[in-house]
Order: sequence, then structure tokens, then C-alpha cells
Amino acid sequence: MYAIIVYDVSVDRVLRVNKFLYRFLYWRQNSVFEGKLTRSQLREIINWCKENLKDEDKVIIYILKTEKFVRRVEIGKSQPMARIL
Repeated sequence: MYAIIVYDVSVDRVLRVNKFLYRFLYWRQNSVFEGKLTRSQLREIINWCKENLKDEDKVIIYILKTEKFVRRVEIGKSQPMARIL
């Protein structure tokens, strides 16, 4: 499956969330990750978010069957997808 994850978390948790999501997905823009996931990886991400984020934090996960259904329009400075290992 293909996922796009966007989040708005407290400043003190941003780095933790980024490091965690880098394990699975490509960084697209501040607070946005995307890429292919297995069901078990998606479950791991969801469980981690439930255990590590606070009530004031927000994470939205868009799930698509495949990347071919994603139509992306980018306006402004573009940057290549990066993955930090």
C-alpha cells in the first residue's frame, strides 16, 4: 500500500516523530512523509503514534492501494524525495 503521513506535533516531539518515520518513508516536506508500507509497518506506525504522542498532537495517514492513484501538484520550490537511513 502507499501512504502519505502528515502531522502537527509539539515542537519538543518533532525530532522524535521525524526519526521514527524516516525508518519507513521518504521525507517530502516539513511534517510530510510518503512511501510504500506493508500492513505490519502501518500497524507499527499507528501503535507508535498512539503510545508516544499527546492529546494536542495530530497525525493524519492517507492510505492508497498503490502510488499510481496519487496525482501530485507541487507549487513553489521543489525538492527531491529524501530518505535518511
